[in-house]
Amino acid sequence: MKVIHLFTLLLFFSTITIAKSDEEKKDTLWTPRGIIGLNLSQISFSNWTQGGESSLSFTIFSNLGLDYIGMPWKWTNSLKLTYGRSKIGSQGYRTNDNEIYYESVLIRRLGWKVNPYVGATFKTAITNGYNYDSDPAMQIADFFDPAYFTQGFGFAYDEDKGIKQRIGISFKQTIADKYDFLYSDDPETMDRVEKFKFESGMESVTEVKYEFLENMTYNGYLRLFTRFNNLDKWDVRWDNLITAKVNDYVNVNFNFLLIYDEDQSLKRQIKEALQLGFSYSLF
Repeated sequence: MKVIHLFTLLLFFSTITIAKSDEEKKDTLWTPRGIIGLNLSQISFSNWTQGGESSLSFTIFSNLGLDYIGMPWKWTNSLKLTYGRSKIGSQGYRTNDNEIYYESVLIRRLGWKVNPYVGATFKTAITNGYNYDSDPAMQIADFFDPAYFTQGFGFAYDEDKGIKQRIGISFKQTIADKYDFLYSDDPETMDRVEKFKFESGMESVTEVKYEFLENMTYNGYLRLFTRFNNLDKWDVRWDNLITAKVNDYVNVNFNFLLIYDEDQSLKRQIKEALQLGFSYSLF
């Protein structure tokens, strides 16, 4: 049933049509983009008197997209998948990366510096997620449990390839099943546990791409969301990736991801990784 929900969502976005005149059709340009890759970090010891434990960490990732760039419409679709595991010493493998993140943004160009947009995002785990601080490890996530949806509309600045910005009204839904008490429950309702949470507020999304050396690129993504009934608190997703390209297939990646989301945790979350990467461009 969960798989059906996901494919229904993707089908909904993929079947949206844009009405165009014959003249506009001449300007139509669909651009697919996609990268798949593997990031590795490994260290091994044998009879090492300074101490230490062998470790292995890997992350499989893909960043896929399909963009429509024409006049007067611009429609961008991005799907990011990451799954990683790590092993230290005699411990078993542990999942350390586990995410599906989809974003779709439709912009109507009016010839202004900023133009109206509508957008949507979807986020969930690919498979089981665990809290390894407890013994034994406690499962805290699964596919579509929880799942986060957002819809937004407002104005976007999208004329510069280096920086993009959009600001608008946003709606957020959190859906959970087995883990509803962690993510979707309203603590003020003591007599029941909610499996669905709806919130409305404002969103700001900033995207930055900057090539600061011949073979080095910075990609940044900052998404902020605040609720109308609690404007002094913001949900934050700040994703930073610096890539040093060795050749067409090998690169070195530094990733820093900061998340603060009350629906996930009352504390901020940080992921930092420096890895050797192997990637292949599909288009």
